[in-house]
Amino acid sequence: MSSSLFGQVTGVRKFSNGDIEVDFYHEGGLTEYRHSSDPSRLSNFPKDLVETLASTLSSDICIEINFDEDGNPTFVELEECDADDDDELEQKQY
Repeated sequence: MSSSLFGQVTGVRKFSNGDIEVDFYHEGGLTEYRHSSDPSRLSNFPKDLVETLASTLSSDICIEINFDEDGNPTFVELEECDADDDDELEQKQY
């Protein structure tokens, strides 16, 4: 069964070796997603999707990450957050 998470990017780390880590805040807490160009490292996110997530840092864009039955990310949906979404995310963060 496919699933999805709705939230916002709260942090991004880009490394000189091409790796990217993204902190994604959602109602279940904070999840770190990463992409690595090194095939020997565990990489749980496709590069194009993690770059899209990273580009939303410090914006009023909310993201829905969609996963397939195996828990692999398949696509992301971006939308402008309304005030209610922002307030809800901030209240759960504290």
